[in-house]
Amino acid sequence: MKKIISILTLLLLITVFCFTGNVYADSLDTVDVTITKELVRPGEEVKVNIEFGTALGSYTFDVAYDNNIFEYVSSEGGTENNMGDKVRVVFFDSSGGTNPRTNMSVTFKAKEDITTSNPTEFNITAEGLANSDASVTYDDITTPITKNVTVEPEYVDYTLSLEPVNGTLIKGEENDMKLSYSSPMGRYYEKARLVAEKISGTGDVKLLADDSARLEHDIIQSGWGEEQGYEIGGKDVSQVLNVRGVFSEVGDYKIILKLIDRGNSDTVIAEKTFDFTVEEKQEQLPPEQEGQTDNEVEEEITPPQEESTENEIENKVPEKLPKTGINIYIPICLVLIAVLTMIVYYNRKSSKK
Repeated sequence: MKKIISILTLLLLITVFCFTGNVYADSLDTVDVTITKELVRPGEEVKVNIEFGTALGSYTFDVAYDNNIFEYVSSEGGTENNMGDKVRVVFFDSSGGTNPRTNMSVTFKAKEDITTSNPTEFNITAEGLANSDASVTYDDITTPITKNVTVEPEYVDYTLSLEPVNGTLIKGEENDMKLSYSSPMGRYYEKARLVAEKISGTGDVKLLADDSARLEHDIIQSGWGEEQGYEIGGKDVSQVLNVRGVFSEVGDYKIILKLIDRGNSDTVIAEKTFDFTVEEKQEQLPPEQEGQTDNEVEEEITPPQEESTENEIENKVPEKLPKTGINIYIPICLVLIAVLTMIVYYNRKSSKK
């Protein structure tokens, strides 16, 4: 009887030791997760590589991702199942331990229509881990292994422009001008603001613009837009303002435009300096006189005058005699009468002899 009890006790101890080996699994601390890039552009691919550090005959890995930013492309190292927000890869060495694996990978692609900066992450968990012949099992990886990645477009700096509509600037007038900033892919800012400053020039300068409520603002004095700033950014950013430039004096001016970030201590986003020359207003000539010089116009307006010296005036002989008021025929008649009278007298005297 004692012999039977001893044998049963020995079998019980063997059973306990066997079950103990299966219940308590080893911890697989050698798993290493890497990604091919931490900054991904829209349309680019990124691969999540998982190295086991030992040969595994079976495993199930889940790689969770943000499906608003990435789309699944492919996997290597098992049978994959894309579950929408994670990819599950299952592997089992059906050869009994002759074809274990030491790594696996999952490839994702950033979506094409992303226009903002998107920090995100991949989270990796695992279960069903065992060595090549399944003689050793490993603890499940329940605390995710996290890899951070950012998806953002390749931003292009903002371009500023300020130019007269008619090409010239006239002193004292409201000169129509175009003010704009643009970028084919502008970085996003929640509190951007446009400001201007005169940095040289003899006179005062105003850059006037009307908002949607038709209220007039001087961009040099108060800037443009809400005091706390406004949102800009994205694809094909463009804002054009019709402004009126007023310059009090003739001369050369320098004006600087700046886009600033009100949310970051007025950090300058973009800036540019512009040079302008202000002129006096030119008198408008009649159409027939356009293109003529001042001397030509004066000669045309004032007819030429003949100049004569005093001697020329005194020696000048008139071509016709001036009228005196006595008729020339009266003396002639008197002479004829006298001649006839003398003839009659001599004829009478001769007849008396």
